[in-house]
Amino acid sequence: MGHRTTKSKTKAKSNKTNDYTDFFYYAFRNILLVGLPLLVVSAFVLSLPHSTATGSGSTSSSGHVYFSLDTSCTMGSELINPHTVNINGGQYKTNVGTTKLNTYCNDGNGYSIYAIGSSNNTDGNNYLINSENNNYNISTGIYDSGTATVNTPSSWSMKLTSGTGTGNTLTPPTIVNGYDDYSEIPNVYTQVAKRTSETEMNTNTDVTGSYLTTTYAIYTNSYQPAGSYGGNVKYVMIHPHSNMQTASSLELAFFLAGKEKIQLDENHSYYAMQDMTSDICASVSGDGETTATQLVDIRDNKLYWITKLKDGHCWMTQNLDFDIEANTTLSSQATDLNVAYDSSTGQYAEYSDGYTKDNGVIYYTPASTATTIDFTGTNVSGWQNINTAPYSANKTDSTETGHASLGNYYNWTAAIASNNSSSLTQDTLSDISKNPKNSICPKGWRSPTISNQSETLPGSTNEFARLNYLYNKNSSSTNIGLVEEPVWFTLSGKINGNTIDSSGNYWSNTYSGGSAYLLYLDKDKSVSVSANFSKGLGRSVRCVAN
Repeated sequence: MGHRTTKSKTKAKSNKTNDYTDFFYYAFRNILLVGLPLLVVSAFVLSLPHSTATGSGSTSSSGHVYFSLDTSCTMGSELINPHTVNINGGQYKTNVGTTKLNTYCNDGNGYSIYAIGSSNNTDGNNYLINSENNNYNISTGIYDSGTATVNTPSSWSMKLTSGTGTGNTLTPPTIVNGYDDYSEIPNVYTQVAKRTSETEMNTNTDVTGSYLTTTYAIYTNSYQPAGSYGGNVKYVMIHPHSNMQTASSLELAFFLAGKEKIQLDENHSYYAMQDMTSDICASVSGDGETTATQLVDIRDNKLYWITKLKDGHCWMTQNLDFDIEANTTLSSQATDLNVAYDSSTGQYAEYSDGYTKDNGVIYYTPASTATTIDFTGTNVSGWQNINTAPYSANKTDSTETGHASLGNYYNWTAAIASNNSSSLTQDTLSDISKNPKNSICPKGWRSPTISNQSETLPGSTNEFARLNYLYNKNSSSTNIGLVEEPVWFTLSGKINGNTIDSSGNYWSNTYSGGSAYLLYLDKDKSVSVSANFSKGLGRSVRCVAN
């Protein structure tokens, strides 16, 4: 479960000398997130031996005592000195505050401690935040007095030490990745300490076990504006052999799977859509808003809310917004597309009409007219089943973000990432093995399926109907359970010629001749989980993890 921390010099702040003094105040906190599993000790019953006397003789018996003690690795925090300091411009102060992280592990498999900057309630944010102006935030960095100049940027860093209680024969945890000295605050979960083996055992009841202490250093240049600054670091204990099979959120599931976040800008980092696996989704114990997280599509760095829903699948809970660019090759190896082909099914041969294969890598090149355009109400016309018109359109609306985002409109040929779907003429509702498995979704994701299987069955391949059954009481007259959290289907409309309406339309990969099946939410709130309309209309796409 390795994670890397890239140590880089911080950018110099703009010189700010007017209207500010050289004296300012810092206040920052350390937050602890205790790892799982919690301590569970099985209760046991002691059966005492007993005897009976009969005349001059006696008999006796003895009982065996059995009990079990479950594995436990825990961590608790103890604030020794507040992480608060007053400092003048141009000063460097170390040992700012102390928090003691008391660790306990009662088996020989050890544990790991990970850390991440988490300012402004955002994991991956490793800034000291100015309470009045974010332009003055202080980034992390390592101060070197030997190379410092008047223009050296302000910075903060962290350091860990380890030990055990007096009289304790334990080996203390090992500090790793350079955190035995002041190092940068990590912007992805990074291992900072570990103990690979040894059972926690004290020599007497009056001593404490092993522990870590964390402290911080701050440097301010002479141009740093006065003010109040605050930042956080989160610490997590992971027991590597705890048989922990579930995570409480998708965010934690990605972390436990050893995935690394993508840094989008100075303050924001996200796990990638393309790193989603069936194991990650399956490991999440809950469903709904408690499991939701934002992932980034690394094709274009757009963000999408992802949620594990009651059907056991992980879904995008906002509309796909990927733009198709003519003559720009997308690759299955480069995580651009979810592409697959099984020749035994007799399904659409996707290695034609834009597809090629070279050394096991599948490439798709949209044709010159297979492009995305902005929808303005006048320049979208002639949506077709074949490659004679733009494949997708985007309705730009800067006021809509997150779940309410309209995303792009795709005709069905675009939704399956093809240059021509006119050869697909079967009705696959009763045999979804014939459905194309390629889609415009990112690698690891696919188009939902509509089938004639009962939606009441767990794992039903009638996937839109399954959601309607689980969240909307199988209603056909109201969409309330589908348009609200945590599913968030929106009435994003469809493009028909030069018009757009206020219904909700979501393509599946199931088709019938010149039409394809979809989830249809009418503006009057009625629901059809297997509507069948022309492939040539522009509609929304939601992706579900493989």
